[in-house]
Amino acid sequence: MSGQLQGGSPSNHSLAFRVMRLCRPSFQAEEAVLRLLDPLDLLAAEDILVDPSLPPDDLLRISDPSTPDAVANSDFTFRDRFQIRNPVDAMALSGLLIVPQSFGNIYLGETFSSYISVNNSSKFEARDVIIKAEIQTERQRILLLDTSKSPVESIRSGGRYDFIVEHDVKELGPHTLVCTALYNDGDSERKYLPQFFKFIVNNPLSVRTKVRTVKDNTYLEACIENHTKSNLYMDQVEFEPSQQWTATRLETSEYSAEANSETRGLLKPPVLIRAGGGIYNYLYVIKSTIEEFGQSKVDGSSILGKFQITWRMNLGEPGRLQTQQIYGTPITQKDIELQMLDIPPIIILERPFQVHLSITNQTDRTLGPFEVFTSPGISNDEKFVMVNGIQKLVLPPLEASNSNIFDLNLIATGLGVQKISGITIFDVREKKLYDPLPDVEIFVDTTTTT
Repeated sequence: MSGQLQGGSPSNHSLAFRVMRLCRPSFQAEEAVLRLLDPLDLLAAEDILVDPSLPPDDLLRISDPSTPDAVANSDFTFRDRFQIRNPVDAMALSGLLIVPQSFGNIYLGETFSSYISVNNSSKFEARDVIIKAEIQTERQRILLLDTSKSPVESIRSGGRYDFIVEHDVKELGPHTLVCTALYNDGDSERKYLPQFFKFIVNNPLSVRTKVRTVKDNTYLEACIENHTKSNLYMDQVEFEPSQQWTATRLETSEYSAEANSETRGLLKPPVLIRAGGGIYNYLYVIKSTIEEFGQSKVDGSSILGKFQITWRMNLGEPGRLQTQQIYGTPITQKDIELQMLDIPPIIILERPFQVHLSITNQTDRTLGPFEVFTSPGISNDEKFVMVNGIQKLVLPPLEASNSNIFDLNLIATGLGVQKISGITIFDVREKKLYDPLPDVEIFVDTTTTT
């Protein structure tokens, strides 16, 4: 148990509520610099245990009980009192426990447990007592106890009625424990007693995330910081991806070897995040399941998923949090995807060459027919790679989720590194112009003579 919550004191009432928090005690550590191993040290001189008539070997046997000839019940000599008799002595723990004297901090994710006592301090008996206890937050009211269907028959003068309530704390900020009693007093008058006990719920940790996209991979970095005055031992930090994603944690080789062990679930040590600002980082690679199964991309949600976090404090007090949804780069839908499949390894100046391209319909309807051509582009720079022959290539309609591979004849008019740019698709029926293919660099060489 710990300190009592302060609530409004009732007036003209026989009953009163007393609320105490249930929590684990802490160890009592000795803070004294000088540690006495024997009360005799305070009263006797330092040479009282040393007999000058004893030879040095006998003194050694008395001062060191580990020697074979040591006397079983002999004490250390004064000069050897600095030696620790038991390894536990080095921890400065006396073996006693301290009951918390204050209400303490309440953190999000913990279970709030309270011992509530209804005391009758009057000279009369309280009868037919209906007791209710509930938690009020800024968003909701949660009923913890209600004895309406089975009222307490009687609380005699000087007596009490005790009960325990528990609540999983899932909101930050101010909370109010509301305790009410409806009872008959000594004059058979029906009275209503409300009492309010307020406390604040703090955040035990913060989770900062960063999302980066590198080519086709999305990386999620999570930094967990401890805001409490106690060490946090993280039992579980799991990222639960949404349906269209898969997530794999990137770990060091040493941790990965342990992760592949069959006994990892039994012997996995918790991750320690130290009190007062300690941090720990987690890194995940996230991939789309839509592309893996060859489905078309949907306008969708950019929700990647959320974290499930469980931990324990120094004496095993459990805590559990679930983060809000984590968002990544929005998924944009492209009705038509144009890709460059193949380019000749050698391209000769002013000699025609062919590039292989593919067009994919990523919708659920038929599109086309299409026209393929090279657009002039926004800049006024001269283009050195252009279409050879008919400037517009006509492609037939394309059914839903189907692809078509075609060739485009080009010719280069400039030496060195050049760009194939501006290859564009136009839907003739819908009169829709799609984004051009990204620029592709090529190297144009001269003809060689033998």
